[in-house]
Amino acid sequence: MGRYTGSVCRLCRREGEKLYLKGERCYSEKCGVERKPYGPGQHGKSRRGKPTEYGLQLREKQKARRIYGVLERQFRNYFAKAERQAGVTGANLLILLERRLDNVVYRLGFAGSRKEARQLVNHGHFLLNGKKATIPSMLVRVGDTIEVNPASKESPKFKEIQAQAAYKTPPEWLEMNADNLSGRVLAYPRREDIDVPIDEHLIVELYSR
Repeated sequence: MGRYTGSVCRLCRREGEKLYLKGERCYSEKCGVERKPYGPGQHGKSRRGKPTEYGLQLREKQKARRIYGVLERQFRNYFAKAERQAGVTGANLLILLERRLDNVVYRLGFAGSRKEARQLVNHGHFLLNGKKATIPSMLVRVGDTIEVNPASKESPKFKEIQAQAAYKTPPEWLEMNADNLSGRVLAYPRREDIDVPIDEHLIVELYSR
């Protein structure tokens, strides 16, 4: 199955909360959750009943997948890797997802959403440690540098990004230089640094069934 290409506002409405999948639009009155605060589809307004324990776990997993834009098989692989690592599996999972190159580009303020960041990486607009990086799922390491490809810096798109980045503050585990559109990984994120609205223990329970 390919990547989801439909309206991302439907995904937020399905989860019943903002997942901030469209960048600045999510903060405006055009937000789909604000305009239609009910589920998508013909029966969106009439859904009733208390969700089951499994339903809650499934929704949390789907929410995490949608926020980070990963497919089911990718997500299972991330979970398996998190499970093999020392520490808390749920926190390890979120840390791995945060270390994705497209997420780091978004966190640095070089894209309005993770979806936009993924597209920019795919099109070769970023360098990782001086080499062109076109794989959004690459995991960054401490000390890695991320910068906009010099061939892209003069484009109107990145002039706009540069002006906006000057007013953005990245998380503590990242360092950003708006003047030359570059950033550096200072450390791996801790669970308390990750502000996504996810109860990761529900995901662990789902995969432990």
